[in-house]
Amino acid sequence: MSENEQKPIPGLLQPEPPERHRTAVFLRLRNYFFTGLIIAAPLSITIYITWSLIGWIDSWVKPLIPSDYNPDTYLPFTVPGFGVIVAVVTLTLLGAATANLFGRTIVRYSELMLDRMPLVRSIYRGLKQIFETVLSQSSPTFKQVGLIEYPRKGLWSIVFVSTETRGEVAVHAGGDEAELYSVFLPTTPNPTSGYLLFVPKRDVTILEMTVEDAAKAVISAGLVVPEWRARELAGGELPTAERPAPLLTDLDDVPSSRKPEAADS
Repeated sequence: MSENEQKPIPGLLQPEPPERHRTAVFLRLRNYFFTGLIIAAPLSITIYITWSLIGWIDSWVKPLIPSDYNPDTYLPFTVPGFGVIVAVVTLTLLGAATANLFGRTIVRYSELMLDRMPLVRSIYRGLKQIFETVLSQSSPTFKQVGLIEYPRKGLWSIVFVSTETRGEVAVHAGGDEAELYSVFLPTTPNPTSGYLLFVPKRDVTILEMTVEDAAKAVISAGLVVPEWRARELAGGELPTAERPAPLLTDLDDVPSSRKPEAADS
């Protein structure tokens, strides 16, 4: 051994090689970068979309506001969101006006006029049905998420359960043998398109995840899934099927059918 080389002293931590230290620093900086990207990207995109939506509504509403009531006329700068406030107030007043008998009468006669226009009638009916289905609080919406074996046995797909199948479809498809669910099978990455399926209830496995979590999983192609097991281990209650059986520590806890019979005296 040369004189410049030193023997390692037992019991003391040896310094890491420079190459390993540089690699650790690089990995740590890379993790910091991706963490910052995960935090900043969704926030920036959300702010951009919200700001663009406000600007789009302002561009439609502000030209309809008289100049005497428009604050942009008096101020040296534009007021973002003023058109949104005016639109919300106007729609609220319109809904209140149509709630009485006079307003309902005007709406009824307006719809009668639209029903006499061939092309406009189809567009109006379709749009009205869509908005009533999406915005009405009493309308049925997706409230459960399920799994079905599709497109073949052994392959599972996420579906949104809408309601129990009724009417002619239930009679011809299910009959007296099985009750059916009306489910929507979304496609990836666009969950607004998909297939309407009528599946027997026994073939649908209802999940505990919410519709929002299922939509995230569909959009991300399975990259974003709810941490169901992590929530359970953090203190959540396990499902009934996975709860451990209670320990019987006293003879009184044993069912009467399983208690040992008393010995004959």
